[in-house]
Amino acid sequence: MMSDNTGVIQHASETVPDRSTGYCTDDVARAFIVALMRLSAVPRDDAAHRLAGTCLAFLKDAQLEDGRFHNFMAFDRSWLDEVGTHDSVGRALWAVGYGVRHAPTEGWRRMCRTLLENGMRALDWLEYPRSQAYAALGLAHAHGTLREPQYAAALRFLSDALVDRFEKRKDGAWAWFEDEMTYDNARLPEALLRVGHELGEAHYVDTGLVTLAFYESIVIEDGIFVPIGNQGWYVRGGTRARYAQQPLEAASLVDAELAALDASGDPAHLAVAELGLAWYYGKNTLGATLASADGGCHDGLEENGVNRNVGAESTLALLAAAYSVAERRPHSLRAVR
Repeated sequence: MMSDNTGVIQHASETVPDRSTGYCTDDVARAFIVALMRLSAVPRDDAAHRLAGTCLAFLKDAQLEDGRFHNFMAFDRSWLDEVGTHDSVGRALWAVGYGVRHAPTEGWRRMCRTLLENGMRALDWLEYPRSQAYAALGLAHAHGTLREPQYAAALRFLSDALVDRFEKRKDGAWAWFEDEMTYDNARLPEALLRVGHELGEAHYVDTGLVTLAFYESIVIEDGIFVPIGNQGWYVRGGTRARYAQQPLEAASLVDAELAALDASGDPAHLAVAELGLAWYYGKNTLGATLASADGGCHDGLEENGVNRNVGAESTLALLAAAYSVAERRPHSLRAVR
């Protein structure tokens, strides 16, 4: 098990948790969302309830007075940084915003709202597109429940920043937010799709659909999802890296396609989401299964095979993708092959 009564241990040596790597807000935020997804499907799952409570306590402890969050915690529960990364702060806001809508108790929902509104003071500090997208995803969930005007204003602030990035870089051959595709790419169009759908503002949806279609044109090859590899990424005008492919890319594709389905009503997006889930189960460039027999997920697809380590980020990505797709076909969580 990667979790304990503190949080979620970051890394593993094969399937054995590596305690020396400690904990991070990034993974705890992911785990909180996955635990709440599980509770939505199985409300009386005691293990999921305990994990969600542990994660929420971790996030509360991680928040700084100015609304930002620590990221790295040692195994002895001492914080290792003065403030976390932009992405970890964005992911924390995503998690607590998700909790405003989906936490199973009123007390937890109030706590999530407090953490979210404290964290909103740091929105103008989030200067990178992924951190902005993560925060927007959380605020979209919170707005869907509470309809607070301050949430809508924050969503427009973050989404306008993403649209502005796109407008400054697009041309006939490149329809993306940056001059390089790196990690967790589909979260950028997903954020615009979810915000546009939530606020009823078509220009966000339109940009989300255009950029998602461009992303698909690069990563879908003959009916197989081939995510951008982290060994070189994909620089505009260059050659895209094919390895090492990371599990979080498949989860973000799943969620972006489901957001596009909600925003556009086009069922083709569900079929592409299925390709993202199928990547874990062998429908990939090596025909290799990344889902491990004990319910975890290996840490990536490398040119010579599967990375045998089973870390928190990878396992949580698989679980999130599976729950997201299962919500659209609720009678089965079976692997797609």
